[in-house]
Amino acid sequence: MRIRVHFESGVPVYLQIVQQVKSAAAGGTLLPGEPLPSVRNLAEELRVNRNTVARAYTELESEGVIETRQGAGCFLKAIGSSPLTRSAREGRLNAEIDALIVQAHHLRIADAELKRLLAERLDRFRSSTSGTD
Repeated sequence: MRIRVHFESGVPVYLQIVQQVKSAAAGGTLLPGEPLPSVRNLAEELRVNRNTVARAYTELESEGVIETRQGAGCFLKAIGSSPLTRSAREGRLNAEIDALIVQAHHLRIADAELKRLLAERLDRFRSSTSGTD
C-alpha cells in the first residue's frame, strides 16, 4: 500500500490518509491483519508531522477500520469486526448520503441521474474489488 498526499487539494492530510487506507482495505490492496506503516515511518515518508499520521490512525481506529496492538503497531481489522452497531454504521453512512443529496441538488442533478451515477460507481467499485478491472 502506497499513500500519497496532495497538499494543494484542500482536503486535510489526515483525511487523505484515512480515505486511502479505507480505499486500500476495500480494494484488497491492504488485507485483514496486515500491518500499517508506523506513525514515524509514514510521517517521514510523507514529510508531515507525526501528529497528523497519529490523528489519521486514531480516526481509523475509532471507526473500527484498524486496531492498535501494544508494542506491535496498527493492523487492518478483519471485515465484519466493526465495534459499531449496525444502526451506528448506518447513521454515519446516512450523513454522507444526505450530504451527497444536497450536493446533487445544488448541482441540479435529477434524482434519476443521481441514481444512475451511484449505480455506475457501485459497479465500478465491485469490478475493481473483484480483480476484473
